[in-house]
Amino acid sequence: MRYGFAIDQRTCIGCHACTVACKTEHEVPVGQFRTWVKYVDQGTFPNNTRDFGVMRCNHCTDAPCVAICPTQALFKRDDGIVDFDGERCIGCKSCMQGCPYDAIYIDENTHTAAKCNFCAHRVDEDLEPACVVVCPTHSIWVGDLDDPDSGISRLVNSNPVSVRAPEQNTGPNVFYLGADRAVLDPLAAPVDGSYLFSSPDPHRAEVSADLPVDPVTGARTTLNTPHPRPWGWRVTTYLWTKAVGGGALLVAALAALVGVDLGVLGTVVAPALGVAGAAVTGALLVWDLKRPERFLYIFLKPNFRSWLVLGAYTLAGFSLVAGVWLVLGIAVEAGVITSADTALTVLAVLGVPAGAMVAGYTGFLFGQAEGRDLWQSPLLFWHLIVQAVMVGAGALVLCGGGGNGLVVGALAVATVVHGLMLVLEYGGRHGGRHAASAAHMITHGRYARTFWLGAVAPVVAAAVLAPLGGGVPAVVAGIAVQAALLAYESVFVRAGQDVPLS
Repeated sequence: MRYGFAIDQRTCIGCHACTVACKTEHEVPVGQFRTWVKYVDQGTFPNNTRDFGVMRCNHCTDAPCVAICPTQALFKRDDGIVDFDGERCIGCKSCMQGCPYDAIYIDENTHTAAKCNFCAHRVDEDLEPACVVVCPTHSIWVGDLDDPDSGISRLVNSNPVSVRAPEQNTGPNVFYLGADRAVLDPLAAPVDGSYLFSSPDPHRAEVSADLPVDPVTGARTTLNTPHPRPWGWRVTTYLWTKAVGGGALLVAALAALVGVDLGVLGTVVAPALGVAGAAVTGALLVWDLKRPERFLYIFLKPNFRSWLVLGAYTLAGFSLVAGVWLVLGIAVEAGVITSADTALTVLAVLGVPAGAMVAGYTGFLFGQAEGRDLWQSPLLFWHLIVQAVMVGAGALVLCGGGGNGLVVGALAVATVVHGLMLVLEYGGRHGGRHAASAAHMITHGRYARTFWLGAVAPVVAAAVLAPLGGGVPAVVAGIAVQAALLAYESVFVRAGQDVPLS
């Protein structure tokens, strides 16, 4: 059994009855929507047209929101409906990043995720969803798509149909009849300067300046709903804090394994940076939750398919390794323990994968954010590790390691490799139009100044200064890479969320 929708845009009159019925049925707050009608205008008066599109959750066969949700608050029923349990939701907003259709929002009243759930409570009572009941033109069809005799199956199988974002391979179960491409493809119709009945939200209006308008049709969106970025500066900062902690421990672990004695830098400073980085990272992640009092649900009600859960365990494991290393290092430096070479070697062996994974696991998490094509790069996991070595070594330099050849060498090499990976990421072709649009915003659009002056220029300076050796050049390089990574992660996180999905 596979429930789905068919929207006949040939008969839809854009009356918003479905929107009103949905808001009434589910007590959706003002300004938020589970179902909404998008308007797209094309051409120039008097040779102009207006097309409508009913937007909502697509109840995907392979729903990315279910996979990324850390607490199983989003789940797929046996009948194909993707439903949600607000009592399990921690408000992490990862489902909003996983959804390629902008269908999920954080309810202002409950501070938990919400979306169209097919009126599952009505379906269970053999009733149709509220939007279907009120549609005056019978433009919304529902039923079992796996039943060849159902009305929706006959309709879909006997007419040309389209789906939104087919390239995402999510198996959407909302089919459109007679919908114009400009309605279904958000890149084909940037928002107009003003909407018919209101003004576009500032975020959509700003982003539209970086999106090209079709020179033939002049397609432009004249009515839509706001979709602000789910993740902001806390996520940007968390990428830096865990990179510093993970990278510092990784450099110290590698030094220990190759027989380079870093002294107190390796026994105390590096694990202290690791513990501090992990602690601040955890605090930022909890702070970013809309229901922070429920953060333990990640461990108590886990979805082990989600890299938010696996990342939490990675952070915990890293913290344990760094914490034991720090305690042991302090004991050695204080003379409480005369020798701990074997234990420190074991910790170094554990520190390499722990440091690499705490730095790089976000690459897998961002990979589950299927709505953000910029984040789908196969290089991201490795790039995050390189960035961690860069800022981790830079932090060790700032803590007195500027005279150590291995630390300064790690800083120099990682900085150069990071620069080369930036060239690979933004100098070549991208896998899709969404990723290409986001990359263009970074290199030539609204983030170009921050990218070139804040992220690239300091990296070039650090790559030149670090090989000069210890002292002032190394310290300046150590500071420069911290600023560069913060600037880069800022534009990377924001641009990935700026490309419209609906």
